[in-house]
Amino acid sequence: MTGLCTDMYEVRMAAAYLRRAMAGPATFSLFARRLPADRGFLVAAGLAEALDFLEGFRFEEDEVEYLRQVAALDARSLAALREMTFTGDVWAVPEGRLVFADEPLLEVTAPFAEAQLVETAVLNVITFGTTVASKAARCRLAAPDAELIDFAFRRTQGLGAAATVARCSAIAGFAATSNLAAARRYGLRPSGTMAHSYVEAFPDERSAFRAFATDFPDHPIFLVDTYDTEAGLHAAVDVAAELGRIDRLGVRLDSGDLAVLAGRARQILDAGGLRHATIVASGGLDEHAIAALVAQGAPIDAYGVGTKMGVSADAPSLDSAYKLVAYGDRPVMKLSTGKVTWPGTKQVYRHPRADEGDVLALREEPAPSGREPLLVPVMLGGRRTEPGDPAGDLRAARDRCATELHWLPAAARRLTGPVPVPVHATTPLHTLAARLTAKLCAG
Repeated sequence: MTGLCTDMYEVRMAAAYLRRAMAGPATFSLFARRLPADRGFLVAAGLAEALDFLEGFRFEEDEVEYLRQVAALDARSLAALREMTFTGDVWAVPEGRLVFADEPLLEVTAPFAEAQLVETAVLNVITFGTTVASKAARCRLAAPDAELIDFAFRRTQGLGAAATVARCSAIAGFAATSNLAAARRYGLRPSGTMAHSYVEAFPDERSAFRAFATDFPDHPIFLVDTYDTEAGLHAAVDVAAELGRIDRLGVRLDSGDLAVLAGRARQILDAGGLRHATIVASGGLDEHAIAALVAQGAPIDAYGVGTKMGVSADAPSLDSAYKLVAYGDRPVMKLSTGKVTWPGTKQVYRHPRADEGDVLALREEPAPSGREPLLVPVMLGGRRTEPGDPAGDLRAARDRCATELHWLPAAARRLTGPVPVPVHATTPLHTLAARLTAKLCAG
């Protein structure tokens, strides 16, 4: 990604720092001010993409020339941008761990201009990744025993977003994705059945199913609701018997009353000797629809989840922020109404028992007994502390997310009216904030 992945005002502020030799280390903290409605937690995600951006951060010569034309930068600033790379440190919550309001997802410490210029891109990828992973995790909670498949590719806002959705849904526990490019890149299992157009291309459903099972004999899944769902189910049973593929068949339901149709599908499949045939449901699903189907006892083995997960339809953004908390050895804070920030570099400590709550502390404070720190150094001097492996990183993040969701108390797991785990700021952090507030208000 180019250094131009930033906002104009970031460039102008960075140039002002450079002109005044304000090159000391600045620390910015990225966090969510509050959780979206009906969210009891957030799943940290997007870090791998953020680190990719930081490692590749630079301005090419033609980009520097463009900035000269549009940003009214002087020769000294342009020269500095021409040579600039990201040389800072990043402490972050590993992907897949859960976070709550006011807890930093990451903190960046770097020469002021560098830390300022990377704000836009880092905020973008962390916010979007965390938003989608959190939505996907709610789908996982809704159907803990079913297989979930990412069907969001065609409805996400751009190709890059689709790849992020595939990766972040996998972190949250999705088993597969329809997105081939993302599956290849991240080592995910690609999944796909057929569209209604495929069925319509043949004279009848039996012909379509027969052709598909012949061409793709390894666990064919038939879309049975193009015309009449019950007739489609009977056609699937007949073709399976004809071709002798009793143990490897699946059917997909994409419309109608999915609970009723799934029950009828199970009856028809079982009566036809297809007791091991799988039933896949899709069509406008989200965690609430999935939870309702599970509550009704619908015999659905897998859910294809698309639009509402891929755009996090009910909460498509976070009230996230990337705020300066220290410059050199001087802690700073913001006092704007409704947007007050905690000063200083920070750490979050977690107890094995969620009912103990999290502790938000200054990074230099000693760790509270029996708690583990959430933020770890992931980049030092502009380089990852561990080599990036997209597939390996994703597997580790997936394991962390599963462990964290198990740790989460039932009240925070609720899909409606959840109660998040409390976050307690330490006395030293409160004291620093009060002292700094008094000083700033005194002028």
